[in-house]
Amino acid sequence: MNAIEMLLHRQSTQMLCHPAPKDNDLDAILSAGMRAPDHGALKPWHFTVITGQGLQRLSEVFVQATHEELADEDEEKLALKIEKVSKKPFRAPMIIVISTKFVEHKVPKQEQLVTAGCCAHAMQMAAYSLGYGAMWRTGGFAYNPTVKKALGISNDNEIVGYLYIGSPTKEAVVKPAKPYEEFVTYWD
Repeated sequence: MNAIEMLLHRQSTQMLCHPAPKDNDLDAILSAGMRAPDHGALKPWHFTVITGQGLQRLSEVFVQATHEELADEDEEKLALKIEKVSKKPFRAPMIIVISTKFVEHKVPKQEQLVTAGCCAHAMQMAAYSLGYGAMWRTGGFAYNPTVKKALGISNDNEIVGYLYIGSPTKEAVVKPAKPYEEFVTYWD
């Protein structure tokens, strides 16, 4: 598969299992993130690789954050929500949390945020090119102060996403290509 085929056929993989990338494959995925476009060469990002017992620790953080957020909910609703969120980290054998590490600079924070997003995209593409499945998620836990604190992310930085990576459990049904025509304007 060449680069253009990879970009045109990539899609998120929902069902992921072991093995996760390790050694050279993980190095390649993280190195791909480091090649993201970066105005000012600031490297305004940080990657947290979560595997093994780290997934359980992340589950506990998600549960704690949910307890804090929904403390006033009725117990039955809260229990159902807790059960659901406690399983989220186990969707894949590896999660790479991509966060910003903003640098005080003339390059605006918005551009630094975009470049961290480019890291996530590059790592997802690298995982796909190596035969792994991946999905990039955000959701409420990307903005939750309890989760950010537990991951060592300061309040003035952002979680760009959770990149779930593993081996596909089944061959994905190929989604039809999205037409671009209504999203393009040409100036001649």
